[in-house]
Amino acid sequence: MPGRGCTERLDELRRQRAKRGGNGHFVSVCGGTGCLALGSRAVATAFAEVLAEKGVGATVALRTTGCHGFCERGPLVVIHPGEVFYQQVRPEDVGEIVEETVVGGRLVERLLYHEGESPVVKELEVPFYKYQQRLVFGSNGRLDPTSLDDYLAQGGYSALAKALDEMGPEEVIEEVKKSGLRGRGGGGFPTGRKWELCRRAAGEPRYLICNADEGDPGAYMDRSVLEGNPHLVLEGMIIGAYAIGSAQGHVYVRHEYPLAVKHLSIALAQAREYGLLGDDILESGFDFQVQINRGGGAFVCGEETALIHSVEGRRGVPRSRPPYPAVRGLFGQPTVINNVETWANIPHIISRGADWYRSIGTEGSKGTKIFSLVGKVNNTGLVEVPMGITLRDIIFKIGGGIKGGKRFKAVQTGGPSGGCIPESLLDLRVDFDKLTEAGSMMGSGGMIVMDEDTCMVDVTRYFLNFLREESCGKCTPCREGIQHMLDILNRICAGEGTAGDIDLLQELGRLVGEVALCALGGTAPNPVLTSIKHFRSEYEAHIQEKRCPAGVCRALVHYHIDEEKCTGCHACVRRCPVEAISGEARKPHTLDQAKCVKCAACYEVCRFEAVVRT
Repeated sequence: MPGRGCTERLDELRRQRAKRGGNGHFVSVCGGTGCLALGSRAVATAFAEVLAEKGVGATVALRTTGCHGFCERGPLVVIHPGEVFYQQVRPEDVGEIVEETVVGGRLVERLLYHEGESPVVKELEVPFYKYQQRLVFGSNGRLDPTSLDDYLAQGGYSALAKALDEMGPEEVIEEVKKSGLRGRGGGGFPTGRKWELCRRAAGEPRYLICNADEGDPGAYMDRSVLEGNPHLVLEGMIIGAYAIGSAQGHVYVRHEYPLAVKHLSIALAQAREYGLLGDDILESGFDFQVQINRGGGAFVCGEETALIHSVEGRRGVPRSRPPYPAVRGLFGQPTVINNVETWANIPHIISRGADWYRSIGTEGSKGTKIFSLVGKVNNTGLVEVPMGITLRDIIFKIGGGIKGGKRFKAVQTGGPSGGCIPESLLDLRVDFDKLTEAGSMMGSGGMIVMDEDTCMVDVTRYFLNFLREESCGKCTPCREGIQHMLDILNRICAGEGTAGDIDLLQELGRLVGEVALCALGGTAPNPVLTSIKHFRSEYEAHIQEKRCPAGVCRALVHYHIDEEKCTGCHACVRRCPVEAISGEARKPHTLDQAKCVKCAACYEVCRFEAVVRT
């Protein structure tokens, strides 16, 4: 075990670096990618200027933080103390916020979140946050991701010091095993068991990898954690390296994540400068280095053996397992690979103990999980919830229900390889095992909500097309099987489906799932098999009736104008992109079928239900 005194050295560093506490007066402006796209950088600039003008810049700090999660309502601003939550803030609102709230202690009600007619003042009382349990994500809105001081003020690196001072490597592994933490990258393999396999494997050196290659459509959990709290991830990696006996780590991050790379690079430099990374960490005698490897955006490189090949400078394709990377991984040596969220859980487990962590979640799935809640739901963004929460609570309590008051149809969990879960299973508890039983999976945490206007055949085709394009092509079942399933779906959506297509899709799906080389091919049939299981009638309507019930598949949709209902308001004439609609004002219009491109613009704009879709 390394030498003692790491906690004392960390406390001394914290005293030397303490410039501001975690409970003082400050303005938090979300600087996550979502809010940046909505203009939060200009909001932060305006706050810096106005705080200086009002003479309060010295007593009220400004922090541009990582993602707060409620991306639907950005840019987000929180005034501390008091946690006054303002949403959809514009630069022109800043002067009023400073004058009224920061200086005067009064509220700007029009910028508050409203639940019905009632304003909600505090951040954690907003329904989107109220029903969450934010362990990993909780500090994102309180610290500047480029500030080591902020992380130290939140208790950062205390878990590392505790591990180095009080625990041997085997004790750390036992604590992680006892916690029940399972990998958050998709497979759900027990984290402590993976570490134990690596530590006991023959061969030196041992390597450690953080998988930040997040490629699921609509998913950005790992990116936001890495952007908003890189030191948390780094601390987890260092503890893991100490546990398995590794001196070299890698963070494999997508090239499309420049802000995450920037903030992580700053965190690495800061940790090295203050003895938290590199040689003789906290004067303990333990050495660990980390380097960043940037991926080229290949979805298959999220699979651990393909990722290893990429880090080695080779083409990113998977290999057969066993041996597993924990036994023979990077450069043929024992290697632990966990994703960003998994590493970010480690400091919490070491600091607060395995028993505390085990108290959260279900029997087989402990702790919390971050989901990217997107699609036809009112409140989109990143949510962190305890394992075992129901899909209904996530979608309707946190997500605020379906947009436009429409009916919920399905939710797909686990990214493009996940399954489509219908309304009848809304009370399903979200954990690794229950989702697998339902034909879906946890995956990395994508959650796409669909409403009554979604065609399940078409959306399945979309996911299959994504997987076809991202398949590395190494194994025949994946390369040919996905393409064959996609060809069938294309025919069905084009009105050319035939009897037997549904059975053939099921047969192909089972075959590909059983014999594909890696998880991409092995899980690719999930959307096909679950959509057929729960929405078979839609497939039958496409094939037997040549009709798309949702009105999405253009080849199976026809529009015409009901002359008895048409008022001649001209709204459809103005909206039609190909001038297929004609008629005099205040007289019934006609639609030229030869010109119609079935874009649905006339159907959507008509207020009198005169445009009929069949």
